[in-house]
Amino acid sequence: MNKWALITGASAGIGAELARVYVAHNHNVILVARREDLMNELASELRGEGAEVHVIAMDLALKKSPAQLFRAVQALGVHVDVLVNNAGFTFHGPFVEMDAGRVSDMIQLNMSTLASLSHLFAGPMMEAGQGRILNVGSTTGFQPVPSFALYAAGKAFILSLTEALSEELKGTGVSVTVLCPGMTDTAMVDGIQADSSLPDAPGFLISDARSVAEEGYDAANNREVVRIPGLANQAAALWVKSQPRWLVRTLGGLFGRQYMN
Repeated sequence: MNKWALITGASAGIGAELARVYVAHNHNVILVARREDLMNELASELRGEGAEVHVIAMDLALKKSPAQLFRAVQALGVHVDVLVNNAGFTFHGPFVEMDAGRVSDMIQLNMSTLASLSHLFAGPMMEAGQGRILNVGSTTGFQPVPSFALYAAGKAFILSLTEALSEELKGTGVSVTVLCPGMTDTAMVDGIQADSSLPDAPGFLISDARSVAEEGYDAANNREVVRIPGLANQAAALWVKSQPRWLVRTLGGLFGRQYMN
């Protein structure tokens, strides 16, 4: 294992599964998240698979964190071959009822940190003539989602940024991919369903975190730009593209108001 993948939001969920998948494909990993105890447990598991693992406990919702993380990686003497921007969080409910601090944190973590890390690590990748950036987006990035307004807007930002960078970086050896899963079996989705008055989504609409991670690895490895796991999610994204925006947001509003009641 001589390649390194840096994975943010690596303490649980899709991020932890991405770490396992990259190790299974002969990568060493740098795990970055706030919850050091969970990352240390994962690191012990991955070292048992023969990987080198570095754990960096850091709150990426702080404006200073991207530069601090970049310097920390430089201090390790490690060249990052794959940057996986997975860290993020959601809020469901009326936007105006969000705590102001949470609004700032979500913008910083879900958008600003992702953009800053991509900017910082793309340079060394270009100098090396190769590299991959994998951004974890969502199917919510294809349409406005009332009651998840800021989260969906952030995922739309990630989708647009990824597509633009994929064109800008053509010919450099650096590729940029966005993984856009639908509902996935993670603590985040469990929390949303527990807090909602709506019935739980049917099982066939909820993806397994490991399979989503494997799709992300495969898409980035093959230098795809956009990957939407699951036929139902692909069909939904295609439907949204073909409908007038007033209809999409109206239907989204009817559904979203159920989360606000």
